[in-house]
Amino acid sequence: MTAMDTKTLAGEIKAIANTEDNRRTRLINVVRKVQLSYGHVSQEMVGMIAEALGIERVEVEGVVSFYHFLSGKPVGRFPVYLNTSAVSEMMGMSEVADAFEKAAGIRFGETSGDGLFSLQYTSCIGMNDQEPAALVGGVPFTSLTAERATEIITALKSGNTPAELVEKYGYGDGNNANELVRSMVNNNLRKRGDILFGERENGAAIRKAVAMTPDEVITEVKTSKLRGRGGAGFPTGMKWDFCRRAESEKHFVFCNADEGEPGTFTNRVMLTEIPDLVFEGMTVAGYAIGSHKGILYLREEYIYLLEYLEDVLEKRRQAGLLGKAVAGRKGFDFDIRIQPGAGAYICGEESALINSSEGKRGEPRDRPPFPVVSGYMGHPTLVNNVETLAAAARVIEQGGEWFASYGSGESSGTKLLSISGDCQKPGVYELPMGMTVRVALQVVGAQDAAAVQVGGPSGTFIGEEHFDRKICYDDLGTGGAMMVFGPRRDILETVLNFARFFEDESCGWCVPCRVGTGLMHAKIKKIMAGNGTRTDLEEMESWGRSIAAASRCGLGQSAANPELTTLANFRKVYEERIKEDEYLTGFDLERAVEDACEATGRTAIHE
Repeated sequence: MTAMDTKTLAGEIKAIANTEDNRRTRLINVVRKVQLSYGHVSQEMVGMIAEALGIERVEVEGVVSFYHFLSGKPVGRFPVYLNTSAVSEMMGMSEVADAFEKAAGIRFGETSGDGLFSLQYTSCIGMNDQEPAALVGGVPFTSLTAERATEIITALKSGNTPAELVEKYGYGDGNNANELVRSMVNNNLRKRGDILFGERENGAAIRKAVAMTPDEVITEVKTSKLRGRGGAGFPTGMKWDFCRRAESEKHFVFCNADEGEPGTFTNRVMLTEIPDLVFEGMTVAGYAIGSHKGILYLREEYIYLLEYLEDVLEKRRQAGLLGKAVAGRKGFDFDIRIQPGAGAYICGEESALINSSEGKRGEPRDRPPFPVVSGYMGHPTLVNNVETLAAAARVIEQGGEWFASYGSGESSGTKLLSISGDCQKPGVYELPMGMTVRVALQVVGAQDAAAVQVGGPSGTFIGEEHFDRKICYDDLGTGGAMMVFGPRRDILETVLNFARFFEDESCGWCVPCRVGTGLMHAKIKKIMAGNGTRTDLEEMESWGRSIAAASRCGLGQSAANPELTTLANFRKVYEERIKEDEYLTGFDLERAVEDACEATGRTAIHE
């Protein structure tokens, strides 16, 4: 660049930083905007961002290198991110990938010479009910075929935009057709329950809450026996109580809308169809814990909903349900902002989410202290997911005993399930807590299922002999995902997919997770190549337990679950692939020579 060009660029980046009030905590927002404006964040831009925000450049470099949707190298004007989830692979992802490569004239991992396209694989974009799916220029395209992939690339080369293509293909159902969304995504909301999708009056929960004391609100939530819907199942009322009692001049409410677990897409549907209920739950929580600020952390893959969600928030302000004296309660001022992510599964962990919202790498924190004591900017912070907060609003609106009348035992209420894979009716179902897996399979038209992954890759892989287990916190807890596999599926192909996912998504902070996920991935590949032994199975079980015990956060603690639960429930699948030899290296000399020849452009000569 010339000196004038550099000066102009510095001025433009400074202007971008100004849109975020030059706050260090908005670093990710600034970097995202730079990426959108220039197609990448170069080393020169890194320095300019650091100067504009008054921080060290290593902080900016750390963010750029951490998040999947940020890049230090130029990406295409229309970046294609193709979902590689297990269900996507089952539904024909490889044929779609081949078509994208042929049409764009590049391989995945490359950018076209004309700067139009870059092709990348990504783990899960929350569209498992309509796979294969991809983000093209930030716009979701669903139910892809090889023909559709070719058509998309051809049309973009001809000057069309992704938005124009979506309009041509047709918008999805419900609010996907809203003028602020205009998405081809379908909700596939198959079953509306009485709680989350029942009849309700907008604002009723917060008006009822502010007529109570904060302690009375928390007591009502405790009466409901509502437990966190993210999978861990911690009692919601207890968590709110801990946060309220933590002494500080400020308290914060976070809504975790970073559902990155492959197979989970309930948040997507709730934010599309009932965002008011989610925001109402945040506001009720704010009143209960003494907070004046809420932050919804929205995953990058759902950024197409951002303008629509901002409009919902503005309408709530105009209705007196956000802002000063919420619902007429003098002294209760509460507002919500949306913090976009930039692509990192680990940010679903609450402390990593908080770090990301502070403009940092999304790495988990050491605990204690827990976020309810010291979270966002060092203040007590309540983090609940989308479904939990929406359910809490209904608890206050209808009463804790009403909510507790649904469900089973200590697992009260209903649960949103996102069910995908080999079933006739994939989609979202609001079903009572305590329903068996077998009944759920009948509801979705999967009577011939051979296996089910409950809770996404970090959950439990079960076979038909376990289908009478219950979906509840006392048995099979889940954040919502259920993947169904028919009798013709190779279970180890799915385990391989999950192992690759965890290796890719490990933040790398702690050795057990960083190294262990790679070792487990290598073991599965070795076994599938026909070089596995009984020793390999024994080592996988031993390593898996060690990874779970020694890892710092929930990602590492559950990263070996695909191997451990399939070894426990489908051991025969492994034993059919292994050899009796005590030790095999798994090294294939002929394949290694072929790879070397391809890399060097030489031909192997065999005598």
